[in-house]
Amino acid sequence: MAADHYEVLGVERGANADEIKRAYRKLAREYHPDANPDPAAAEHIKAVNAAYEVLSDPAKRERYDVYGDANAQAPFGGFGDLGDIMESFFGSAFGGRGRGRGRPGGPARGADLSLRVEVGFAQAVFGTTEKVEVEVLRTCEACTGSGCMPGTFRIACTTCGGAGEQRTTQRSIFGTVMSSRPCPACRGEGDVPADPCKECRGAGRVHRRDEMEITVPAGIADGQALRLDGRGEAGHRGGPPGDLYVQVSVVPHDFFVRDGDDLVCAMTIPLTVAALGAEIPVRTLEEEERLDVPAGTQPGATLRLRGKGVPRLGGRGRGDLIIHVNVEIPSKLGGEERELLERFAKMRGERTGEVKGILDRIKDAFRA
Repeated sequence: MAADHYEVLGVERGANADEIKRAYRKLAREYHPDANPDPAAAEHIKAVNAAYEVLSDPAKRERYDVYGDANAQAPFGGFGDLGDIMESFFGSAFGGRGRGRGRPGGPARGADLSLRVEVGFAQAVFGTTEKVEVEVLRTCEACTGSGCMPGTFRIACTTCGGAGEQRTTQRSIFGTVMSSRPCPACRGEGDVPADPCKECRGAGRVHRRDEMEITVPAGIADGQALRLDGRGEAGHRGGPPGDLYVQVSVVPHDFFVRDGDDLVCAMTIPLTVAALGAEIPVRTLEEEERLDVPAGTQPGATLRLRGKGVPRLGGRGRGDLIIHVNVEIPSKLGGEERELLERFAKMRGERTGEVKGILDRIKDAFRA
């Protein structure tokens, strides 16, 4: 036979709500597992919680006083309402979240968070670490996420009877329409702290501004995102935390452009270097390198420095540095320079100093 709820709490049957609450708090502190290592304490605290859940709810207490069972007078053998009856026979599509399914409140995963981080071009190529601040919900340390003051527990919401929702019935020209909405008292959870934590006001989580260090890997590109597992908001009621997504924005460079894992730039070389070839200094993101320009390099040619590009993200090796060559043509020539170029043109059989018209070119073509 089940123990009498009044005897379990040690109160008279005529005790008021405050007396019942004080008795519950006293017993909860006395038999809490953290304060009482006796194995029998765990069973006793279950009886204390069950007694308080009934006696703290006026409707349940009234039924208990009359029938000795908080559900004894409910119609159809203990179903709370028509919704529960329909749910029992036909499933949740007809009934909603009835009391027969237990409390809807439970562990829930924390929300994901996102933020944007701006890094320099070289930082994105070689990797870096960035310190950021984020406003986030963290588990309340005072109540460890339960929402209850130490030594107390959660009880069924007296507003919705533990269903987590409030149902309304309206009559219309189409018949009777039943609707439900989350209970405003328990926010749809079905239970509430008997004594809310003063630090988080019963929410189990508190807002906090966290500073964290983010590692930006070498080779990341503009617009790519990093996912940091478990760095989002704390889970609700012991649920797992969410993730933090960091979108990386890379500042453009004044000389280099990225093409996949390659770096691309343009370089202008003198006419003599293009014709004769030479080894010239080349700017890179790290240090100056030497580039071999072959003799006879043409304007628009592409030269390459192997392994001087971007590290492959998550892989091995690096891309290349690609140089697009422009050849500088002198716009003004001194007398000696002009004389040398004319002698050079004569040696190659090239005519200079005259511009042929279209008729001259046609005559040359017929002569050929």
